[in-house]
Amino acid sequence: MTSAAITAESLSKRYRIGELQAGYGTLRDSVARAARRFGHHHHHVKEHIWALQDVSFELAEGEVLGLIGRNGAGKSTLLRVLTRITAPTSGTATIRGRIGSLLEVGTGFHPELTGRENVFLNGAILGMRRREIARKYDDIVDFSGVSRFIDTPVKRYSSGMYVRLAFSVAAFLEPEILLVDEVLAVGDAEFQRRCLGRMEDMGESGRTVVFVSHNMQTIAQLCDRAILLEGGSVVMDGGSADVVARYLQSGLGAGSFREWPDDETGPGDSVARILAARVFDEDGNLIDAADVRRPIGVEITFRVLGSQAAVLPKLKVVDRQGDIAFNAMDTHERWHAPTAPGVYRSTAWIPGNLLNEGLTAVDVELVSLAAPKLQHHAQERSALSFHVQDPGEGDSARGLFTGQVRGVVRPLLEWDAEGPA
Repeated sequence: MTSAAITAESLSKRYRIGELQAGYGTLRDSVARAARRFGHHHHHVKEHIWALQDVSFELAEGEVLGLIGRNGAGKSTLLRVLTRITAPTSGTATIRGRIGSLLEVGTGFHPELTGRENVFLNGAILGMRRREIARKYDDIVDFSGVSRFIDTPVKRYSSGMYVRLAFSVAAFLEPEILLVDEVLAVGDAEFQRRCLGRMEDMGESGRTVVFVSHNMQTIAQLCDRAILLEGGSVVMDGGSADVVARYLQSGLGAGSFREWPDDETGPGDSVARILAARVFDEDGNLIDAADVRRPIGVEITFRVLGSQAAVLPKLKVVDRQGDIAFNAMDTHERWHAPTAPGVYRSTAWIPGNLLNEGLTAVDVELVSLAAPKLQHHAQERSALSFHVQDPGEGDSARGLFTGQVRGVVRPLLEWDAEGPA
């Protein structure tokens, strides 16, 4: 049975909002502060904020965990508690194993020391012997790409160089547990790709990784599991694809199923009204997270109240930037004649390896042909949403590429190639 690398029990952290009192100062500063306290004694109210509230979870050895949430949700505070930079107000955190962290640019580096000296300093802090550090030294420098400046004091490094060397030290000195905050955003695209590959290798080799990022594709691809924090509390803990979908859908206000209880509340007019819409997989299961390689079904249930024309179901698929991927409507001959009153159900299948990764929203509509335009009877914008993820197994349109592929669609095309005779 796999033992727990990290156990958090009811972790809470409270901060006081207001002026931070200096640890030392002149006599004049001390008198001035005392006077301000005396003058505002009866009016000053202490205000506190809970950055973490009753956070509990257990992380097994070798598990890769993603922490996601909006700014101020408590992600960085949780990492600082786990690394013992700050103490919790209440609760306990138990860490089993040697821990390495990369929480912000230059963490753990002494600005006056050179890159070489900081490598050995960080290794010593992790409890490694000099011989062990020396054995990994060449790999660290090669990966960081700062060999030319390795004997330069790090205070002269750019933020990107800081991150390169700091991540290399944290990754190649091989702690049992690695905590990484959103610092990789400082590095260039090529270095980010190598970092993610390195973290995948660490996870596969049995090391434990806790990763904070606002890049949802990276979280879904890299992490086995994710925790969604909101207001310092755990909102959801589960598979990374499902948690990412929940987070993105909460911002859009839509999910994989919508239903209107009666004809009066459903979107529409006197001709037709939408009754329900849903997103599901090949087995008929509702899905918030869709595998980019698999077909996705979008179903519209609607009632035709009375019409002298054909009423057609229509979709508009939109990515998270608001760009239209495509419009589609049911053009089958069954809709060529005027539509009789009654309840209808129509399903559109989006083929696998078409949509790009990320949040996808679907507008559902009912229209009639009124050449050269469409007459809209019902329209619900962003009625549905789901998150498209690529498992990164090399059999999608991404192939072995681990970076971001731009565009609202990402089809898997057939290629013909000829080699040398």
